[in-house]
Amino acid sequence: MTDEVDRLMAGIAERKVRDLARAITVVENGGPDGLELLRRLAEQARSGADRPRSHVVGITGSPGVGKSTMTAALITAFRARGQSVAVVAVDPSSPFSGGALLGDRIRMQSHSSDENVFIRSMASRGHLGGLAAAAGHVLRVLDAAGFDIVVMETVGVGQSEVEVAAAADTTIVMLAPGMGDGIQAAKAGILEIGDLFVVNKADREGAQTTARDLRQMISLATSQQNATGEQKTTTEADDVVAAWTPPVLTAIASTDTGIDDIVAAISDHRAWALDHGELDRRRLARAREEVIATAVGMVRSRIETASSMAAFEDSVSAVAHGEADVHGAAEALVDEMGSSAGS
Repeated sequence: MTDEVDRLMAGIAERKVRDLARAITVVENGGPDGLELLRRLAEQARSGADRPRSHVVGITGSPGVGKSTMTAALITAFRARGQSVAVVAVDPSSPFSGGALLGDRIRMQSHSSDENVFIRSMASRGHLGGLAAAAGHVLRVLDAAGFDIVVMETVGVGQSEVEVAAAADTTIVMLAPGMGDGIQAAKAGILEIGDLFVVNKADREGAQTTARDLRQMISLATSQQNATGEQKTTTEADDVVAAWTPPVLTAIASTDTGIDDIVAAISDHRAWALDHGELDRRRLARAREEVIATAVGMVRSRIETASSMAAFEDSVSAVAHGEADVHGAAEALVDEMGSSAGS
């Protein structure tokens, strides 16, 4: 086990494609090697705490809005500026059948020979927020490899699919004219998670109308925040005034039109987030949610492998037949696990 982890650690440091791919697979699958690799990565991060960390850019939007084309265009723009780029393309397709996972690689094929570009497709495996459950671990591997930018392209936007904001330092919400995205964004609460909005396919009819509607929605939301801030203390009001106002940009990703403006907006948001402590706040929140999710997963695993599964199944049956309440059964299970841990 140690030899394998040693080899992967060396490969990550040298940014070797095969070792990066293998390391990501190992941490996704868990197991002794995965846990040891994550432990070693954490040790390395502590020893190099002063080095710049990867800036994670999340891209989300409705299916067909052009996320993969935008990602490919952003790779080109970042590389032109001398920045290394890793891409995690999260897709709902089956990890066995491929499907659109192959499509992501085809769209980004032009960058495959660049040693400073790494592209990885991950199946979401039904994870509600559109992000694969192991995304946090994958980000640690890519950060350890020293990539300047990590682009996380997610499944799409829906009523519950806003988890990309929790995983990204800067979140880009993409929309397209004629898809009703502006209204849908307001309904789904996407206005609250976007750090910048991009109306792609701006050469189509209705693009400027979509952009105008978005700006009006954002302006209204900002006005409401400012009105609320007037009723708060001076310190709290200062925080409201200093809040980031998401820009609304137009682009044609297929021809690289407007891409430079998007890259500049990402840079501006990063600078603002650093100056106002927002970057640290987001990363702290991300770590908190990851720890909680991991703990919940561990508890679930223990429940499913408990020696008292027969008693557990009896409780489940009782709840199903209305002979016991859910909370009582859950409390009994927690007490049983506590007793088992203490014995």
